[in-house]
Amino acid sequence: MKAAVVDSFANAPRYADFAEPSAQADEVIVNVRAAALSQLVRLQAGGKHYTSGEPPFVPGADGVGVLEDGQRVYFAFPRPPVGAMAERVAVKSAYTVALPDDLDDITAAAIANPGMSSWAALTERVAMQPGETVLVNGATGASGRLAIQIAKHLGAAKVIATGRNPATEPELRALGADDFIPLNQPREALTAAFRTAIAAGVDVVLDYLWGPSAEAFLAAATSHGAGEAAPSISFVNIGSLGGTEINLSAGALRSSGVELLGSGLGSVSHTALVRAIGDMLAAVHSTGFQVQAEAVPLADVESAWARESSARLVLTP
Repeated sequence: MKAAVVDSFANAPRYADFAEPSAQADEVIVNVRAAALSQLVRLQAGGKHYTSGEPPFVPGADGVGVLEDGQRVYFAFPRPPVGAMAERVAVKSAYTVALPDDLDDITAAAIANPGMSSWAALTERVAMQPGETVLVNGATGASGRLAIQIAKHLGAAKVIATGRNPATEPELRALGADDFIPLNQPREALTAAFRTAIAAGVDVVLDYLWGPSAEAFLAAATSHGAGEAAPSISFVNIGSLGGTEINLSAGALRSSGVELLGSGLGSVSHTALVRAIGDMLAAVHSTGFQVQAEAVPLADVESAWARESSARLVLTP
């Protein structure tokens, strides 16, 4: 069969032949229709993610396809070495979920991974309650924009968005953000802006950045001993586009009400993640969740890998 094949972490995947998968006792074969080129997949294919395998392998964490009985499904976690960017994959039955008829293949493949990041964080990691305030740190990317929409859908009374480009504020507000904090300001000013937001009430932080902006928020959340307990805040790290490490003193953590959590592969079971994605996909049509997507033939994987696009690229066999 044809697939995108990683022969070396130093090179983009190439369109080539790869051995057909065969289903084990608890698996099904999925004929793939669409697989998104996400940041996760890029990192895995470059050997830069903790779930990266050893070449040769086919990249792709999830996708949309058809079972042998004709049922159309979303699938995730195909069995290595054959990832989603192939004509066929072997997947555990528990890692598939039926797709609603009103959701097309390209949209489903494009929205699943970025939408899952906030849906799983808010339902599996912190159990957000209706009426709470959610701050999305790094809201200008596909995942962050969906996080705004999903937080509002799940009952957030207020959503605060952050981003480096102030020009995106009108777009983020149109998606449901109630307030915007620009990140391209001096550290002291950013910390003060976060402190003001915390004083008004922040219950959950969905952090796609880590790095300096996370440091500034955690510094702002520190109490200085006014006799009152610092407010309780669930800080959920989802990504690290701003840096992989931060400086956090023990004293700062002890004097805050922050609970640090992570949401990603390993923090939630595969079955729970697929269930969360299924719930999110079922809501796409009725809620109007938006994601930019562009279909690209699998045969063009090498050129697609080199492209920079605001739309989520989706490979189609």
